[in-house]
This record gives sequence, structure tokens and C-alpha cells, in this order.
Amino acid sequence: MSRIGRMPIAIPAGVTVSLAENNHVTVKGPKGTLERSLPIEMEVKVEGDEVKVNRPNDLKKMKSLHGLTRTLINNMVIGVTQGYEKTLEVNGVGYRAQKSGKKLTLNLGFSHPVEMTDPEGIESKVEGNKIVVSGIDKEKVGQYAAEIRDKRRPEPYKGKGIKYVDEIIRRKVGKTGK
Repeated sequence: MSRIGRMPIAIPAGVTVSLAENNHVTVKGPKGTLERSLPIEMEVKVEGDEVKVNRPNDLKKMKSLHGLTRTLINNMVIGVTQGYEKTLEVNGVGYRAQKSGKKLTLNLGFSHPVEMTDPEGIESKVEGNKIVVSGIDKEKVGQYAAEIRDKRRPEPYKGKGIKYVDEIIRRKVGKTGK
């Protein structure tokens, strides 16, 4: 049995989970509403104040989908109650980030500033040299944070670029003289 898939998902107070046909799950909570179509092979049941996921048989594909389905529902429940947040750090001389409205402007040593617009449901804030990306959808928060990081990845010699706060950059030794 999938250890993750077997665990029931507790539904906190103020959160409603509803199921439509073809495993279309809608989770409503204090921070907003999330919808997702889950694999139709999985059997999702809402029992009282918890959600249970069962699989039809023990094929490898079903075992894989079992834990995934449970985790996706759990992420939706956490998203509408607490939300998700990723923090990036801008390192480098002259590297800056500014926020105006929904537009994030990054000065990353290019000849032009890089402008990015916050996607629907995602908010970014600039605090000094840190960029905080937050929202209720874990997937979208992670994707937008990765897109920001891709504009200038950290390099291994001086560590310049945009990195996640908890990321460790493997440093390399530079050139040596004669």
C-alpha cells in the first residue's frame, strides 16, 4: 500500500471539499477556491471531515497515481488555508528588483531591465534584495519562482544571480596566477 496515499486528509474548519463527476475536486477555503481534475481511476471519497483516496488494483501505474492524487488534494487544502510562499534572493553588484503594481522589474546586468507580470492568483513582493512569491496554488507559485530564477541563474564563481533562499550554490575556485 502507498504510505502517503493511505493517509486520510483532514478537512479543517471553514474548508469545503466537493466532488463532481470524473473526479473533479473543488476546494473552497478562507483564501480562495481551487479546482482540479484528478485521475479518474482513483476513488476519492469525502467522509465527514476527511477525504480518503483508494486505488482499484495494484498495478504499478495505480500505485503511482495513489500517492499523487492524495498529495494533490492535500496541497489544495493547505493552499486555501495557509497559502504557499517561495523566497528568492538577488545577489550581485548592481542587481536589483523593483515592484510597481503587478509588474516586477529586474536589473540583472543586461543592457535592458527584465520586466515580468504576476500571473493570475500569484503575488510577488520585493523586500530589499529578496523577492517573495506567494499564492494559493503550489504549482503556480513554484513555476513563477522558477521563471524569475531563470532570468539569471546563480553562477558558481562569485555566486551572482537569483537563487532560492534555501539553495546552496556549489562554489568553484577561480583562475590562479603564475
